[in-house]
Amino acid sequence: MQMLELIFAALTESPGLHDRSTSLYGLCKVLVRSEVERLFAGTDRVPRPFGPFGDISLPYTRMGAIDSLDLFGVDELIIFAFYAANRARYRRVLDIGANLGLHSIILGRCGFDVRAFEPDPWHFGLLSENLLANDVPSVVPTQAAVSIDDGEAQFVRVLGNTTGSHLAGSKDSYGEREHFAVRTHAVLPLFAWADFAKIDAEGHERELLLATTRETMASLDIMVEIGNPENAAAVFEHFDRLGIGMYAQKRGWNRVRALADVPTSHREGSLFVSAKPAMPW
Repeated sequence: MQMLELIFAALTESPGLHDRSTSLYGLCKVLVRSEVERLFAGTDRVPRPFGPFGDISLPYTRMGAIDSLDLFGVDELIIFAFYAANRARYRRVLDIGANLGLHSIILGRCGFDVRAFEPDPWHFGLLSENLLANDVPSVVPTQAAVSIDDGEAQFVRVLGNTTGSHLAGSKDSYGEREHFAVRTHAVLPLFAWADFAKIDAEGHERELLLATTRETMASLDIMVEIGNPENAAAVFEHFDRLGIGMYAQKRGWNRVRALADVPTSHREGSLFVSAKPAMPW
């Protein structure tokens, strides 16, 4: 087995050790970075082996202080392992905040029908190129942000880190920025279509999650990055009131019992939200 296949196998077999404080996480972090640099540091469009997902073509791209190698961090590989472990569970998937399309490519390789949303026109152009190069026809990309209503909103492109760009008012950002209008797509019809959603909305996740109802969540699971403590508190209160389960990476994917269990930034890993009695691995 190649190194990444072994890492994915270890992550799939040991979800209780996905907390960043564990030795498994620390070991994977070292091994993953070395292997990703070896495979994906080139700007050429050459497919490289990526564990159980086959060959992936993702040329090196700089996005301010962040680059495309950062899209292969351990926290992302944990989510990719979850996708693979649930190939037979889901059918229709949302990728909200698709960036360069790596999640969408992996989701497509898992056999899901995917609707991918990315508002930044520069990212969207690269996303479209990457989807075409990786032959994932089950992914349908849309250049739009996902919000409460169909319409238009102001978008803030953070030039020092375009992965942190966001809808105006969703988060604080610093440094040189550009502002322009983007199209928005209403979230509730998307939630009604999907049975799984990956959300990386840079602070706007609060609005999307608070739009859900108990009926929405009866047929939908969500993997989400929480952007700040205020959003964490609002999300915890909402799903606790609905009686919908929350499962945190920082607790080894055990059920959230208190606000302190909810991640408050990407540095604490992801949150899985589901009506299921446990997180399926």
